Amino acid sequence: MTVERSRITVHGVVQGVGFRPFVARLADDLGVSGHCGNDDVSVFIEVEGPAASLSEFTRRLRADAPPMAVIVDVAVEAVPLRGDDAFRIIDSRHVAGARTLVSPDVATCADCLRELGDPQDRRYRHPFINCTNCGPRFTVITDLPYDRPNTTMAEFPLCERCSAEYRDPDDRRFHAQPVCCPDCGPHLFAEVDGERLTGDDTVLLAVQRALQDGRIVAVKGLGGFHLVCDATDSAAVATLRKRKHRPDKPFAVMTADLSVARELCRISEFETALLQHPARPIVLLRKHDSTSVSEGIAPGIDDLGVMLPYTPLHHLLFARTPGGRVTPPRTLVMTSGNLSGEPLCFDNDDARTRLRSIADVFLMHDRRIAVPCEDSVLSVDGDTVLPIRRSRGYAPLPVVLPEHSPEVLAVGAEIKNTFCLTRQDYAFCSAHLGDMGSLESLRAFETSVQQLTHLHGISPEAVIADAHPGYSTHHWAQRYSERTGTPLHTVQHHHAHVASLMAEQGLLGTTVLGVAFDGTGYGCDGTVWGGEILLVGPDVLSTRRMGHLQPFSLPGGDAAVRNPARVALALLHEAGIGNLDGLPCTDALPAAERAAVASQLVSGRGCVRTTSAGRLFDGVSSLLGVRHRVTYEGQAAIELEALARTTTHPAPLTMDVDGDQIGIHSLLSGLIAGVRGGTPPAELALGFHHALAEATATLVDFAVTTTGITTIGLTGGVFQNRLFLGLLRAHWKSSGYRVLTHHRVPPNDGGLSLGQAVIGAAATMRGP
Repeated sequence: MTVERSRITVHGVVQGVGFRPFVARLADDLGVSGHCGNDDVSVFIEVEGPAASLSEFTRRLRADAPPMAVIVDVAVEAVPLRGDDAFRIIDSRHVAGARTLVSPDVATCADCLRELGDPQDRRYRHPFINCTNCGPRFTVITDLPYDRPNTTMAEFPLCERCSAEYRDPDDRRFHAQPVCCPDCGPHLFAEVDGERLTGDDTVLLAVQRALQDGRIVAVKGLGGFHLVCDATDSAAVATLRKRKHRPDKPFAVMTADLSVARELCRISEFETALLQHPARPIVLLRKHDSTSVSEGIAPGIDDLGVMLPYTPLHHLLFARTPGGRVTPPRTLVMTSGNLSGEPLCFDNDDARTRLRSIADVFLMHDRRIAVPCEDSVLSVDGDTVLPIRRSRGYAPLPVVLPEHSPEVLAVGAEIKNTFCLTRQDYAFCSAHLGDMGSLESLRAFETSVQQLTHLHGISPEAVIADAHPGYSTHHWAQRYSERTGTPLHTVQHHHAHVASLMAEQGLLGTTVLGVAFDGTGYGCDGTVWGGEILLVGPDVLSTRRMGHLQPFSLPGGDAAVRNPARVALALLHEAGIGNLDGLPCTDALPAAERAAVASQLVSGRGCVRTTSAGRLFDGVSSLLGVRHRVTYEGQAAIELEALARTTTHPAPLTMDVDGDQIGIHSLLSGLIAGVRGGTPPAELALGFHHALAEATATLVDFAVTTTGITTIGLTGGVFQNRLFLGLLRAHWKSSGYRVLTHHRVPPNDGGLSLGQAVIGAAATMRGP
């Protein structure tokens, strides 16, 4: 028997997740000796024993790692034998200037849930129960290293029993920084009709009664406040919409358990796994034709955003409160605690001020939230994940880069904003911050930048912004550059989209033919792009426009974005179609507005030229009578896709491909003929999706022939449309192409900062 010794270094999220006790148990199980410990960036291990045992040890380090561990890299090297007689956990080492990776917040684990429901357990019904395998992490961290004094739990000294668990390597709560119990942990309180209530069961019973009575409750969660009401109460849902100033945008719901979710939606095995993932994201699921929840939750669409409880408090909201006669809810609306367009509330006093016009009742606790974090949103494309919003449960996990990068700050887009920091071979995307249209949002953005740069010890060598001169993030980056002397780089919007996809797929250093379809992006020619085929080279700095959608005018610029009926008239004007009488888009506009739009289109005054695929979806939506005015971004396209999914019979529509352009004339002629001829709108909607997919594929095929590049990247907000995405993928199924889609960051502007960062880092490395 050959005895060997290996030194193993594990990088990733491996501190504060029970990794060292796991390693010690694994060594004991395999009968090997040695030691392990932490430093500031890794777990270091030396293990000695039979060669086969060491091989199995290395395999199981990855395969059986603790639930909250995220392993980025495992390095193994042979070292001389030392003849250890046992395996030990040794003291931590500190590396000057090093910064560890931070774990995201993780849903309550099965062991803690059992204790939560056990009347004999000392943590029975404790709203803050957690252990090494679950609970708050990112949202409570104030500094690194990740120790209790550097979290908001520092304000709650450990009691004797919790302290003993914390120090015991064999305990499930060993070095669980948020560990607590009813004696030493945070506490709930509620504010109901001017009265402050305390005592967990008293508070929960009052909140459940308020929900039953149709009232709106502001609930403080892991990363901020939710606005909550009974999802089956249409009057409560309507009241929440009115108070929140959110007339149509879908609300997410939280169900008591998976069985309730299945009563509402059709759920595949893959979607079930996503719902139950420790990140507990919101998952977009196909609704049953008839459900118990209010129609007002997701009007006009066939999807429902569903999530399962992820904190002990959530589980208690759905459980019967001892001594009470209130029937607990089964499904709750669980939407962001803010007015539409404002940043998320996460501080008690701020919530009282900003949510007092919305919430009737406040359910709070006394643990501070250090870093606000919205819920993540995912959809499913077949058996793969398509992120819509990357936030709680995933942020701040990094994207691994192929080589060490300069430290840069990329400030992202104007809507669905995130920012990105690079350090060593990592890119850290922030949690979702939302739209930058208000002073409050910009202040929240700046605070988040300060927090994350401090947390990672980063002093940016460059700041990167979108090239659009009107973006508030662009202006912020200019001010930051002037104030700090940090060089400013700007990046074209769609170039950043393609680079984002390349970075998350580990394809930096290769060439990708990117299809970047979205609503709005400042083009290199000063017009609005959004239907682009771009070739991005291995240095990620070089890009060439290989094709695009036929340009058309946006009358009134942003006014057209809010009014798809105006876009429909612009498309018809561009196609030279003049007889508009009786069309849905024409009838939707008052005569005066219609005349003003016609005048703008003829004169060109107040018009912006665009190649936007997103605006094409908007215009078609209005032309078919689906949506003429929007109250949230993407509404017209989302409702058009939902309509198209109600049929399997596409109308026979076509789009011309002429040189490097996808033309619109034949499409619009076919749509009008269909509308006037009585073709069902659903068949026309599906036919449009087929026609655009076919034309896009034809244009890409031509670019492949021209360049020889067969790696195709699909990016931009239009690729949240799973119907369109699926049609394109089906077209290329047998082509031999490698077709890339987003799995880690969103295809929409929420993923843009990653692309900006890798382009900006490459520019910084190249120098002036």
